[in-house]
Amino acid sequence: MRVLPFKIPKPEKDAFVYQVDNAAIFYDKLHQHEEIQMSFIVEGEGTLLVGDTINYYSKGDILIIGSNLPHVFKSDDSTCNTSHMLTLFFTKKTFGSTFFQLEELKEVQPFFKRATHGFKLTSKQKLASELFFKLENASKLNRLIILLQLLKLTSSANYKSLSSFIYDKKYTDNEGTRMRNVFEYTMNHFHENITLETISEIAAMTKNAFCKYFKKRTNKTYIQFLNELRIEHACKQLILDKEITIAQIAEHCGFNNMSNFNRQFKSVKGMTPYGFRQTN
Repeated sequence: MRVLPFKIPKPEKDAFVYQVDNAAIFYDKLHQHEEIQMSFIVEGEGTLLVGDTINYYSKGDILIIGSNLPHVFKSDDSTCNTSHMLTLFFTKKTFGSTFFQLEELKEVQPFFKRATHGFKLTSKQKLASELFFKLENASKLNRLIILLQLLKLTSSANYKSLSSFIYDKKYTDNEGTRMRNVFEYTMNHFHENITLETISEIAAMTKNAFCKYFKKRTNKTYIQFLNELRIEHACKQLILDKEITIAQIAEHCGFNNMSNFNRQFKSVKGMTPYGFRQTN
């Protein structure tokens, strides 16, 4: 099974796919697929990388990832023993090239626009989760009806985009493997001192070539990406563990200088770590 691009296995006569993932961790390799992914997190939490942006997912989240949008779920198995996700996979042409252009389906058009950058529901999650739970015992016709209901609901609900920049070309297999290795190494070692020389070696490129390559595909420098990953991890610790000091959190996340940590945190979050802890 290739990592990038990734082919969703689909029964020959089925128009779309309903999939249940229930294991210790989710599939944790950077990948992309033509199908739009609409997922409900039943159990589990962790880091979600979509496009150029670091997000966190947790129990109850409704997440939509657009066509060919690179992403990876990095389960946090230290906080939860089970990762359980219900997912629908489909394309805009699943029911024919003009199906979603029908006048009767105009009100679901916002869904496809939002899906381009991926999005997470910030309202109507309970209604959406109830629909997902109905999928398991539903007939194929009723699954289609539920899909349309979810499209309608997610077109009108409040939402938060998951990514800010989309690289407009599909990754080749070689590019996909390279980016997978870079993201995987970064997500596993962000708490360590990662130099540009180190990550360039992981990418099998010179430092200058890698810096240009990464910036072109993510619209940010590698150091920006690394700092954002560290800051998001720090946010999680600031919320979950009120006993640990901010200085300890900074060190755990790879910052060996408090001034730099405070500066980077404010640049990403618009407030200091102390202010963030006080308001969450």
